[in-house]
Amino acid sequence: MAIDLRSDTVTRPSQGMRDAMASAPVGDDVYGDDPTVNSLEERVAALFGKEAGLFAPTGSLANQLAIRSLVSPGDELIAETNSHIVRAELGAAAVFSGITTRTWPAKNGLLKASDALDIARPNSGPYLVSTTAIAVENTHNFGGGTVQPLDEIKALRVGADALGLALHLDGARIWNAHVASGVSFAEYGKYFDTISVCLSKGLGAPIGSIMLSTKERVVASRVWRKRYGAGMRQVGILAGAAHYALDHNIERLAEDHRRAKALAIALAKIDSTLVDPALVETNIVGLDLSSYAVTASEVAALAKEKGLWVSALGPKYLRLVTHLDFDDAQCEEAISILTHIFTSLK
Repeated sequence: MAIDLRSDTVTRPSQGMRDAMASAPVGDDVYGDDPTVNSLEERVAALFGKEAGLFAPTGSLANQLAIRSLVSPGDELIAETNSHIVRAELGAAAVFSGITTRTWPAKNGLLKASDALDIARPNSGPYLVSTTAIAVENTHNFGGGTVQPLDEIKALRVGADALGLALHLDGARIWNAHVASGVSFAEYGKYFDTISVCLSKGLGAPIGSIMLSTKERVVASRVWRKRYGAGMRQVGILAGAAHYALDHNIERLAEDHRRAKALAIALAKIDSTLVDPALVETNIVGLDLSSYAVTASEVAALAKEKGLWVSALGPKYLRLVTHLDFDDAQCEEAISILTHIFTSLK
């Protein structure tokens, strides 16, 4: 069986999770009658210190519902250059909500409050686009799983308040940030007006994200969720999986982080230009192939021939993501395969 490190979205529900799904009480969620999803929304909102939550089938939708509640059509959201909202949601903010975006670059996606605040332009009058919100991604996917510094988040909140700007947290992998940093979910939550969290990445649920904010924003977002075609019926089957994930799969993320670090250390021993292990904080290992003649796609193809699936996310950028279906034996095998490939390419 192939070793799949393309993403932490490739996990399959465990038997315990399947049992939780099968036994979950359900109702029609469009009518607000599903007790399992209602309790999930309340549980996650309380975890982050927010008034309410809204279950969505995808992280992209949870992000889009959140930012459209903060930014009016024609106004501007600013975010890091390689953030998921800007690069991986296929222009949804512009297409669905009339939101323009502008970006600041950050090495490894690492947040510096001043980078964002320096380009913010609120209240720009009738001739220029006005900034109304800032988005932060934690952990930063394309930055290699970077955990954002709490001090910079605090500074960003202070600066945003001074400018009258809202803050959104794309917390798809906030679970990983929590385990790596020890910062509580409530501590992260109090600095942001809206939050999205994903249950189908590191936590291993098959489907689902939750948008968190005030009751008022969540009520309005529920309307938009249905307008986008994502009103769901007996969604408690999926919410049951999410409850199981929250009960069992948060603290074990430390194992994913340990294996990612092992991969990075082994690959750096082959060639230190591939990756700096000190920068691998969570479950994502980004490999820089700029010193090699081959492309990331070509290396991914070589690895696939040997039973290892990885993602080529740029001409010279290869990504490996550890997860709960990847164990120590597979980690050793992945290191062996990649060692053979990169040794032969040197």
